[in-house]
Amino acid sequence: MNSGSNLERVLTEGKFAVTGELGPPRGADAGAVKEKAQYLKGMVDAVNVTDNQTAVARMASMATSALLVQEGLEPNYQMVCRDRNRIAMQADVLGASALGIRNMLCLSGDHQTFGDDPKSKKVFDIDSTQLIAMVKKMRDEGKFMSGKELTEPPKMFIGAAANPFAEPYEFRVYRLAKKVQAGADFVQTQCIYNMDIFREWVKQANDMGLTEKVYVMAGVTPMKSLGMARYMQKNVPGLDVPD
Repeated sequence: MNSGSNLERVLTEGKFAVTGELGPPRGADAGAVKEKAQYLKGMVDAVNVTDNQTAVARMASMATSALLVQEGLEPNYQMVCRDRNRIAMQADVLGASALGIRNMLCLSGDHQTFGDDPKSKKVFDIDSTQLIAMVKKMRDEGKFMSGKELTEPPKMFIGAAANPFAEPYEFRVYRLAKKVQAGADFVQTQCIYNMDIFREWVKQANDMGLTEKVYVMAGVTPMKSLGMARYMQKNVPGLDVPD
């Protein structure tokens, strides 16, 4: 398929792809997004734009992604299942495609108790694997999740997340397989600090033939300080930061 995505082109050509991340601001200042964007220009193939990361309200991922398109950067628009039902999600997929957004990362989302408004109501109408399948159905079949026809299919390179570091470890590769089967075109992993576990996960994925079916991008987050390392070890869910 050709979604018009630069990230898709880089990966299909067998090149080493690099993405960065831009967290939307906790306010309505477009200038804050554009300022962050300057550091990424010419440095990355796409930019991950988080969707209310750690269950904290921020500028909408779609709006932030649209600002990046204006800045000449290619966003990787993240969508979590925590905050919207399938109707809103499908509407947002169509809207994102209309705004020139060509990559989408489908995520479950951090539980609202991780954030600063734990009394907010979660949605989780569908999970991340169902979200992948839904976007693929819209793109490839021109149909909504209900089976009803849509007029113009969205152009979207579909991404999934994988976390090799959550127990039980032996189950993680099967979660990856389900996402590949659902229609993921590429996968981005959780930040990698425990290489032994990551190597075993890659070996299992190779043995199951999954790496022949999907592009895998390994998550790398440089440690800025010892304090950051300790914080990530104790407070960030799904991370394995060895002593």
